[in-house]
Amino acid sequence: MRKSQPKKIPLAPDPKFNDKLVTRFVNNLMWEGKKSGAYNIFYDALDKVAKITGEDGYEVWKKALANITPGVEVRSRRIGGATFQIPSEVRPDRKISLSVKWMIRYSRERNGRSMSDKLANEIVAASKGEGAAFKKKEDTHRMAEANKAFAHFRV
Repeated sequence: MRKSQPKKIPLAPDPKFNDKLVTRFVNNLMWEGKKSGAYNIFYDALDKVAKITGEDGYEVWKKALANITPGVEVRSRRIGGATFQIPSEVRPDRKISLSVKWMIRYSRERNGRSMSDKLANEIVAASKGEGAAFKKKEDTHRMAEANKAFAHFRV
């Protein structure tokens, strides 16, 4: 049996919006411990989003994250030699984690000049219900729907 899980260290809210979710996003965006660089990229992206949409960049970002947050996912489980994809609900903490990681991953894969440009474009696309991160959520939900027959195997 494993020992008890380590305590979650509380995050400090970010300086501009005083939001812990922003800090969590920036922590995922950060490379090689360059947090101030990650904050610069994020704030630049929000400024660009505000310029593109004409709305508050922070609100558009929150809407985009809400749009790409998954409700269900499939988990592999071996039963009697066969592996089944079993649909299960996503824990609240994991929902946020997945949506943040998807947004950052697909904005990195986009083509654009700088990371802030790519991130801004992905945020705008996700807020409209488009883009690769939104497609990933749709695919995840579709996969869970297709494997609904195995839901009775859930643990």
